[in-house]
Amino acid sequence: MNQDYAVQVTHLTKKFKDKVAVDDVSFNIYRGEVFGLLGPNGAGKTTTLRMMTTLLKATSGHVTIFGHDVAKESSAARAMFGLTGQYASVDEDISARENLMIFSRLNGLSRAEAKQRTTELLTEFSLLESADKTISDFSGGMRRRLDLAVSLITRPALIFLDEPTTGLDPRTRTQMWETIRKLVAEGSTIVLTTQYLDEADELADRIAVIDHGKLVKIGTPASLKEQVSQSKLSLSVADSNQVTEAKDIVTTHLKSATLIDQTTILAPFDDSNRLTDILMDLRAKQISVSHLSVQEPTLDDVFLNLTAPTHN
Repeated sequence: MNQDYAVQVTHLTKKFKDKVAVDDVSFNIYRGEVFGLLGPNGAGKTTTLRMMTTLLKATSGHVTIFGHDVAKESSAARAMFGLTGQYASVDEDISARENLMIFSRLNGLSRAEAKQRTTELLTEFSLLESADKTISDFSGGMRRRLDLAVSLITRPALIFLDEPTTGLDPRTRTQMWETIRKLVAEGSTIVLTTQYLDEADELADRIAVIDHGKLVKIGTPASLKEQVSQSKLSLSVADSNQVTEAKDIVTTHLKSATLIDQTTILAPFDDSNRLTDILMDLRAKQISVSHLSVQEPTLDDVFLNLTAPTHN
């Protein structure tokens, strides 16, 4: 066991009859990082998460959480993490305070400890004013914050967040991001699955992309973008009669360029120094540029590049 790792996943495989849902996946998660797990629907991402959190038995391979094998020491492993699923697990017929008290008691806290921890969490997640309202009266964002609060009752060192902001409005989503950053600042390790690639880009220190049950790429958001996608130059000329000549100049320096309308050229590039040469050549040919922009690669580009289309 490497003490730097919160989680070690080794040759993890899951088969359902003849179908291989997860195929020999291995990766490590460092203590104190936000680790993103991305993949299309049906790619094996959720199955991997369920095996990591003891909810599903692996066909072969191992997962250890802070040194505890999730198959052989499931109780010890479960004690090390909190899990927030895609849908709130709270009882809608009672209040937020009552939910937190019940879950605190179920987690072994005494009545006094449960009361104290409930107050702390209601305060931390800005739910104190609504603490005694029935959950059915809560907004989606309030429910998600409560569900996260429930998973943090025991102050776990590792937190699994399965699509924590699905269905939230932009403001509430941003608030959840701030909560996640605060948890990391306080020393937590986060495993995050999300359908929002900008969220993974914003929060994750490293990302693993799973497709067709296999781990296809792992790295920081920046390194993934550099490895699988290029920046793009968009250049428009003032005179459409000069667009072909301008395209030839761009192609000379960047190897390839595409006309996307009568005046606009789009070209991928990986060396920004060549842009200066292009502009100098255009000026020498007296070709006036009406618009120029550079589009940096995004995780959307990475995702589309690395994953094949799937059907729900």
